[in-house]
Amino acid sequence: MILIKNGYVIDPLSKLNENIDILIDNENVVKIDKNIDEGNVDKVIDASSCIVAPGFIDIHSHFRDPGFIYKEDIFTGANAAARGGYTTVICMANTKPVVDNVETLNYILNKAKMAIIEVLQVASITKGMVGKEIVDMKKLKEAGAVGFSDDGKPITSSKIAVEAMNIARELDVVLSFHEEDPELISENGINSGKIADALDIKGSPKEAENVLVARDAALAISTKAKIDIQHISSGLSVELVRWAKKMGANITAEATPQHFSITEEEVLKKGANAKVNPPLRMESDRKAIIEALKDNTIEIIATDHAPHSREEKEGKISKAPSGMIGLETALSLAISKLIKPGYLSYMDVIEKFTVNPAKLYRLDRGYIKEGHRADIVIFNPEEEYVVSDFYSKSCNSPFIGEKLYGKVKRTIYKGTIVYEDEKSGCFNY
Repeated sequence: MILIKNGYVIDPLSKLNENIDILIDNENVVKIDKNIDEGNVDKVIDASSCIVAPGFIDIHSHFRDPGFIYKEDIFTGANAAARGGYTTVICMANTKPVVDNVETLNYILNKAKMAIIEVLQVASITKGMVGKEIVDMKKLKEAGAVGFSDDGKPITSSKIAVEAMNIARELDVVLSFHEEDPELISENGINSGKIADALDIKGSPKEAENVLVARDAALAISTKAKIDIQHISSGLSVELVRWAKKMGANITAEATPQHFSITEEEVLKKGANAKVNPPLRMESDRKAIIEALKDNTIEIIATDHAPHSREEKEGKISKAPSGMIGLETALSLAISKLIKPGYLSYMDVIEKFTVNPAKLYRLDRGYIKEGHRADIVIFNPEEEYVVSDFYSKSCNSPFIGEKLYGKVKRTIYKGTIVYEDEKSGCFNY
């Protein structure tokens, strides 16, 4: 048995928000109470000065397995996730081969059984992610796909988009959309404007995102499908989602830590490590995203963890792949950029890391309750550290060298400690 003592427990589902102990036996929480007796307990974790919360759920990660395991694999991705406080991660389908068939899906799910956290998988919406033919969604759902996304590539055909939505509605599954119209983009990864001009590239304008968000928001209203707008970056796109919600669309939006933390200016400082699809935008867009997080227009914080090798990122910026890792810094960025400035509370942020992602995918996760699976994160919100090393295979982060608040001390998955940081705070005895 494991006893977590003296921690401040925040559980958004039950609204638990107090100093209280948690007793874990085997895989489950068996008692939540004041001053639980330490007798017969195998391990006591003194969580003084720490927040105890449900294990985080990331609905948008790339573990690159199969096909690109020099960047990441299921095991290293899971290790990085555990270090960041995540106990459940949903991976995208842009592997090699693409997850558009049962064989590839089975490979991932079978390998994931040996990971230290829960790794779930979406399948692609279209075969080969080329946007022309819809996959056998029913068959892939039955085989274990938890949703569908062509993330990494937009679906440009409105005909395909509406057909996919109609099927998804019948199957009651989530469709997640990467919204960037390639016909409006000259060079992706960097926002069109002054920074792109300074680098002598044309970049990616906001309009590329806005037009597809507008299309899919309208189609969601008419089809009644459940859709997720991935990694939203534009202030106008935020307004379009807000409008669609008012019109009755079953639409969810997710924001990444990078899009609420930094702007296009970072590209001049950090180079290709700050190159991402959709790109970092202007300060006005960053503020619009924060306001949308405040009023729940954006309900979910997702990492879009996207590893790339050092060699890939060190080349010419116009040729470097887009993407950055994010599982190990997401919590710290949320604390440093959202909570410390006073935009959101700890309850608000933890809700967007736990119960809201679980609700979207109908997962029985994201809360702490007696009799329920013990997926728990313990973190010290006041501990400062400098971002310097990663459990991920890759280190393509624009936050290297930055001082942030909030350090994960323990991650517990199914009652087992899968990550622990012994440097300071929250010790065993």
